[in-house]
Parts: sequence; C-alpha cells; structure tokens
Amino acid sequence: MNAHGLVHRYGDNVDTDVIIPARYLNTASHSELAAHCMEDIDKDFVKKVKPGDIMVAGKNFGCGSSREHAPIAIKASGISCVIAPTFARIFYRNAINIGLAILECPEAAAEIQAGDEVSVDFDTGVIQDETTGKTFQAQPFPPFIQNIIRKGGLLNSLQEK
Repeated sequence: MNAHGLVHRYGDNVDTDVIIPARYLNTASHSELAAHCMEDIDKDFVKKVKPGDIMVAGKNFGCGSSREHAPIAIKASGISCVIAPTFARIFYRNAINIGLAILECPEAAAEIQAGDEVSVDFDTGVIQDETTGKTFQAQPFPPFIQNIIRKGGLLNSLQEK
C-alpha cells in the first residue's frame, strides 16, 4: 500500500477546530466536510489539494476536541496520508477508525517542504521526498492496522469478517 502526491504543510498544534470549523459540524456529508477542510488557516487548500496529496504538519496534530469529522474532512479532501512528529491520541485513533493513514516521523515532518513530491510505502514505513531525494523511516503500521486502512476504515474491515 502506497501514497504519492504533493505536500501541503502546516505548523504545530493544528487543532480539530481548524481542520474542520465547528460551524460545519451539523453535516454528515463527507464532501461537504471536505469543502471546508483547513479553510480557517488555508483558504486555498480545497482549491489546491488533489487526490493522493500528502499533509505534513508539526507536533500535536489534531489536538482539541475529539470530533471524528476532522480526519473525515482530511481524507474526503483527497489527502492520502498525514505525516507529523506527533498526533493527539484521540485524532490518531479516529484517523485509523476511518481509514486515514497517518505516520509519526519527526525527521520527515521537519524537512519536507510544501510543494515537495513525496511517496510513502505503508508496508515499510519508508517516506521518500522525491523533490530532494531524501529518505525517512517511520514506524510502519502493524498488519491489522494496514488492513483497516486498506479497507477504508474499521467498520469496513469488521464487516468483511
């Protein structure tokens, strides 16, 4: 399982209220959530993001309230993977539950820049910055989490059993 795309970069402590503002939480529509993803800190995000793109951020990504809407908005916007040094624990769990790939890799998060072309191998945890030629090693997901992501979320993976 792999991801490949251009990088959209954000700083430390990006909270769930910024990922998807509270004023949009009354919708269950994934496409509607995606249409407002990151708009309070990056008005052009939804115009720039393409399917497969990768989000890179600073430490404590997804802090704040425990809304599942945040990883849903990111995934529905087309982002295939989020790379950060650390994630808020509830965001981490929600991301896995809905099948959004996230990798903790402080070195990659520090060095990869906005607009870089990046590929990620989820089986090995290798992150390759195609723009700079640098390679980074994240901890790969165990097979059961890889399966959850491959199936598009926890419920999909359980329905198959």
